[in-house]
Amino acid sequence: MRLSTKGRYAVMAMADLARNGRAAAGEPRAVSLAEIAARQEISLSYLEQLFARLRKAGLVLSVRGPGGGYRLARTPAETAVADIVLAVDEPIRAVRCSVQGTPRGCMAGGERCITHHLWEDLGAEIHAYLAAVSLEDVVMKRTGLRRRAAPTLAQGAAA
Repeated sequence: MRLSTKGRYAVMAMADLARNGRAAAGEPRAVSLAEIAARQEISLSYLEQLFARLRKAGLVLSVRGPGGGYRLARTPAETAVADIVLAVDEPIRAVRCSVQGTPRGCMAGGERCITHHLWEDLGAEIHAYLAAVSLEDVVMKRTGLRRRAAPTLAQGAAA
């Protein structure tokens, strides 16, 4: 699977929003894209493009006026990393075929390569992992716990 800067930056920005989207008293506050851009070292114009897609997908809410910016539309615990990646048009797949789910494959004659199903299954596993990880997990640095808790292939085969 290849995850471009678009997907990585969207997740970074949303994690920043999750971490900094609360005032000292705990109430939600809007975070400006300029703040996120400075903290995460991401171009402001690039963030504007990403947040337009994130807003369209219903993951963030825009707040106008003084003190405006963006807020999460859902809690960090309810926001899956997979939703963020998909919102910025990043397909989560490992196959090299251009159109997933069609019988036409990536080979010159249109057939699927011998390893097609391997990479298709890997893409599904990646998607399942990202769907199981929330922004809260990212901010609280709990993603490693998920990896260590997952059974290994050898353990699964022995069962």
